[in-house]
Amino acid sequence: MKLEELHIYQMAMTLGEEVWKLTETWNYYIKDTIGKQLVRAADSVAANIAEGFGRYHYKENLNFCFYSRGSLKETSTWLTKAKNRNLISIEKFEELNQLCESLSVKLNNYIKTIGKTNSSQG
Repeated sequence: MKLEELHIYQMAMTLGEEVWKLTETWNYYIKDTIGKQLVRAADSVAANIAEGFGRYHYKENLNFCFYSRGSLKETSTWLTKAKNRNLISIEKFEELNQLCESLSVKLNNYIKTIGKTNSSQG
């Protein structure tokens, strides 16, 4: 299986792109404070899935998936802060938060499969 075929990776890439589009219109102060943190956290979800996938030992893949899961929770926190500070609409928050929740479930399911087969990709 190729990384690009992994559904959690596709979802994580979508999350990163949606967050990027969201923050690119913000003013400098907001981009420099919450914007950078939000983009870095969202981009880190896919990056850690990719790095773990590229490691050919299941324990390393597992560790990077844990990092990815942490970045996903951080992304959710920054989205909540953006909503609370009226930087995003309730509708956009709910859309992105739902993506985070769906990805979280799928990522947890993926984590459960790592190491269950001889493949490092689980």
